[in-house]
Amino acid sequence: MHAPFKKRLLAKERLIGTLVTLPTTEMAEISAGAGFDWLFLDMEHGLLDLGAVQKIVQTVGERCPCLIRVPVNEEVWIKKALDIGSAGLIFPHLNTPEEAASVVRQSRYPPQGARSMGLARAQGYGARFDEYLAAANKETTLVAQVEHIDAVRNIDWILDVPGIDAAFIGPYDLSASLNKPGRVADPDVVEAIGLVRKACEARGKPVGIFVRDTETAAKALMGGFSLVCVGMDVTLFSKIESQVVKELKPA
Repeated sequence: MHAPFKKRLLAKERLIGTLVTLPTTEMAEISAGAGFDWLFLDMEHGLLDLGAVQKIVQTVGERCPCLIRVPVNEEVWIKKALDIGSAGLIFPHLNTPEEAASVVRQSRYPPQGARSMGLARAQGYGARFDEYLAAANKETTLVAQVEHIDAVRNIDWILDVPGIDAAFIGPYDLSASLNKPGRVADPDVVEAIGLVRKACEARGKPVGIFVRDTETAAKALMGGFSLVCVGMDVTLFSKIESQVVKELKPA
């Protein structure tokens, strides 16, 4: 289990991560070795299937906890992602408290929830089932992704759902929901982000955000965001390669 990660998250320790989209253990291993505090494994937009996600979690091990973003907030994906043995889940497009209550219920074993009891890697393939069962409900991290203006309007009720540990803002989809796609610095988008941050602060809950570069990440950290995801494997790799070519083949 990954109690240390959840403990650090709830303590609002600054946790720097990056988004993993490629189904290669080597790239994830490099990210873990670089010193990131966590990895955002993206099953919604990335090329990752469950097999690739499990291999990544196995490869990075305890060095770098992984949060899995499920492709949709449905029972089958939630239980399969949890059975892999990750530190927790990120739920995309969570717009209402009813949706938040549903994913929490599907993520917890009875009597607190309705998670089914299959045997998989998380339970040591059965060898550590009792140990895992005793700790899973308490130690698994559950993060509501706020990426639509409807979620912003409902943020107080979403955060008040027992079991939601943090909010994580997706600024690009949020901007699109305001009919300003990609304009994450637009005043309306900035205002919506601020409302989520303030709602989290009022409840003492951590708030996270995705950013594209280190400059924006530094500003987010100074602004009260503690769960920050900086870039993704493909963009970071592309940036470095472009810089190499630019330095060796100046225009």
